Amino acid sequence: MAIEADSALVAITTGARTAGLNHVAELRSRLWGDNSEKDISRFMNDMRDVRDSNYHENKRALSAIFYLANIKTERHELDFSELITDERNALIRAMNHFRAVVSLFPKRLTLPN
Repeated sequence: MAIEADSALVAITTGARTAGLNHVAELRSRLWGDNSEKDISRFMNDMRDVRDSNYHENKRALSAIFYLANIKTERHELDFSELITDERNALIRAMNHFRAVVSLFPKRLTLPN
């Protein structure tokens, strides 16, 4: 029996998508160890790059991720490697939450005139 395209699509809630992303992150950690530190550090450095024309917006976006992770403001400037394990986990969970939310954004946004 063939799978029909319409029946293969299932709506998934943001919470379920976030939980799934977090579960995959836990599985990756168990199976292959913590190898995301390099990528997250690069991401944080890119967001803090003062030469980027969107520097201020990038810093605000990074601060929003730290805020969602409930990391205190005075620790927002630390490198990923300087965060304690609980803060690292919270930051990754917050990033997964943002990934789930962004997937719900409208596909074709237009700026108002």
